[in-house]
Amino acid sequence: MTGIQILSMVAAKNATMQPLEIVTLVIGIILLVLAVALIALVLMQQGKDKKLSGAIAGGSDTFYGKSKAATKDKMLSMITMIIGIVFTVLVVVMYVLTSPTLFS
Repeated sequence: MTGIQILSMVAAKNATMQPLEIVTLVIGIILLVLAVALIALVLMQQGKDKKLSGAIAGGSDTFYGKSKAATKDKMLSMITMIIGIVFTVLVVVMYVLTSPTLFS
C-alpha cells in the first residue's frame, strides 16, 4: 500500500477533516520517513577518526578501495546534509501550522 492510498483511506474514513489537518498529517508522515532515513544514513557513514578502527575492522582500505570509499562517504555526507535541512525546515513548518497562538 502506498502513502497516497493510506492518506485517501484516512481522508475517506474521516470526511470532516479540515485541510490543515490533512496537511499536518502528510507533513507528519514525511517527517517520520525522513527521520528513519537520517538514522540509516548516519549509521551507514564511516567515522572520521581512523586510528583504531582499521585494527578492529580489519583495515579493508586497499589502493583502489580508498578513493571509492571516500567518494561513497562524500555522497552519504551530502545526502545526509540535504535530508537534515529538509527535516529541519519541515519541523519549523509543522510548528507554525500547529501553533495555536500564531493564527489567533
